[in-house]
Amino acid sequence: MATITLSERKEMRGKAAIPLLWIGIVSMIMLFAAFTSAYVVRKGKGEWLDFEMPQIFYFSTAIIMISSVTMNWALASAKKNNLKNIRIASFITLALGLTFVICQFKGWGVLVDNKVYAAGKFSNPAGSFFYLLTALHALHLFAGIISVAVVSVKSLFNKYNSENYLGIKLCSIFWHFLDILWIYLFVFLLFER
Repeated sequence: MATITLSERKEMRGKAAIPLLWIGIVSMIMLFAAFTSAYVVRKGKGEWLDFEMPQIFYFSTAIIMISSVTMNWALASAKKNNLKNIRIASFITLALGLTFVICQFKGWGVLVDNKVYAAGKFSNPAGSFFYLLTALHALHLFAGIISVAVVSVKSLFNKYNSENYLGIKLCSIFWHFLDILWIYLFVFLLFER
């Protein structure tokens, strides 16, 4: 019976991890496609509240786009064995991700102040869908923030280098997906009102 070495085990894990991540991403794409399709169908039935998207959502969009740049910086730094820059870039990405979520909460607060509610007697499907789509993205972003936090903590202990950066690569793929997903939702909600 052959025994598997540690390097062979790492290689097998790496070969399985990326396809599994893509399966998860495809399922998330299907979920958001279903909800945006439902949005369009429901809007077509009428009784649709037209409201302005709060400006803070524009700001949060810029933040998440910048966070993709810093995530790329972390991955590139790992490939070059630049341990200091891995730490800096991953912690900046983490801070930007948390700032994005704070902006989302503030945006929802502005909507409430403008009497756009998620549910209840005074709600409208337009507002309900807006909250649903943005909150669902924020929920997925929490998973991304946890991933970035794990990468950040591991970077403090020099766990990544040019030979071992699978964790950063997986985190980067997921983070970029969340960024692209937000841009899609932002543009969709901006023009499909």
